[in-house]
Amino acid sequence: MNYSISDLAGEFGVTTRTIRFYEEKGLLRPQREGTRRIYSTADRTRLRLILRGKRFGFSLEDIRQTLDLYDRDGGKTAQRQKAYELALKRLAAMEAQRAELDVAIADLRAELGDAEAKGLVPRRAA
Repeated sequence: MNYSISDLAGEFGVTTRTIRFYEEKGLLRPQREGTRRIYSTADRTRLRLILRGKRFGFSLEDIRQTLDLYDRDGGKTAQRQKAYELALKRLAAMEAQRAELDVAIADLRAELGDAEAKGLVPRRAA
């Protein structure tokens, strides 16, 4: 099945500019008929993987490396292993960020509570 750029943009809730950007970066390689881009089912799958990778916070380079492995070995072991390793690293980074955020939130709550207790600001509604 083939898709137009508008088809993919609508399906995935992104702009056509976003899709062209991924094409410029070499992540998508649609066929061309004159100035028209024609995306295959494989391109659609690649876009889904790109957007999933971005949602998880992977860099475009990480995404490119994973997709390139898929191109080389047909999506078998090498791609799965690379994706797994990248996911483990990303999860560790996200958990570290969450821990830092938890500390910052606790500190900010304490500061707000202190200001309220000293009567410097009105108390917040519970």
